[in-house]
Amino acid sequence: MLAADDPRVVSLAELVRAGDVAGVRALLARHPSLATERFGDAATSRTVLHVATDWPGHPPRVAETIALLVAAGAAVDGRFAGPHSETALHWAASSDDVDAIDALLDAGADIEADGAVLTGGTPLADAVVFAQWNAARRLVQRGATMTVWQAAALGETDELTRVLDAGSFDEGDITNACWHACRAGQLAAVQALVARGADLDRLGHDHLTGRQAGLASGSDDLIAWLRTV
Repeated sequence: MLAADDPRVVSLAELVRAGDVAGVRALLARHPSLATERFGDAATSRTVLHVATDWPGHPPRVAETIALLVAAGAAVDGRFAGPHSETALHWAASSDDVDAIDALLDAGADIEADGAVLTGGTPLADAVVFAQWNAARRLVQRGATMTVWQAAALGETDELTRVLDAGSFDEGDITNACWHACRAGQLAAVQALVARGADLDRLGHDHLTGRQAGLASGSDDLIAWLRTV
């Protein structure tokens, strides 16, 4: 374990943020254990791939950096240790960093890994919870499994119908899915869920009802419809 303020760790983070792939390569040549070491302390630590995907994400040449780190031995599904257990893919999803997502998946990252910070779910859960829609759609394109609320938020009405028909969901599940669809401005998904019993006026996340989330979504079609029901 290396301390987060170890000069080698600080240098690595600076090189990654700058997109200095040659500099990262040179640093690893001098200190190869940086690719496999954990950074932090007994209470909280992370991996080198968490450094590459740290908020706000999008460092220059991040795909090259990730490929280099994995080739040097970085654990592609290494976990954050502390109050949550997200992988680097979770962090890339939370930052809407599609380049990092692709690089991690190309390197073999588990697209269905659990550990999302608020839900305990997959990277797709983090992407949807934090409204990182580019990341969410890329994860779906790459084969991520959608839950009912994730399908609702993404407006994937065919998948939403399939999941609803295939499973057993109570009114709370339906209303939660509807809240996510409202926040994302997905009129067709909202209508489908209301038809199945979703309560637009039940208080949900962010101290908002589904109706309030929809009215704040910026979707003209959804806003107009909500004002009629």
